[in-house]
Amino acid sequence: MTLEEAQKTVDTWITTTGVRYFNELTNMAILTEEVGEVARLISRQYGEQSFKESDKGRELGDELADVLFVVICLANQTGVDLTEALTRNLAKKTQRDSQRHHDNEKLK
Repeated sequence: MTLEEAQKTVDTWITTTGVRYFNELTNMAILTEEVGEVARLISRQYGEQSFKESDKGRELGDELADVLFVVICLANQTGVDLTEALTRNLAKKTQRDSQRHHDNEKLK
């Protein structure tokens, strides 16, 4: 699925199953919650925290997909074409960081 297809698919889901988009501020709060769930799972799966009973059965892919879903919602409702935005962003990063990471002693 391309980003364009994902944006269309999420929009169709929101306007049929989800009834309507939450407002942007609500979606920002939901995004923060979802990112927190990713952080919680990573801290337990790859960090030093132990799993609680409520953490068991959660999958990183599913949690990341929750984050992506809300990002797509925000893009849709604010008129952002994620394909275009990501293309521009990667060009910016390539120009800005073309040598920075190669010159970073911490990465060697």
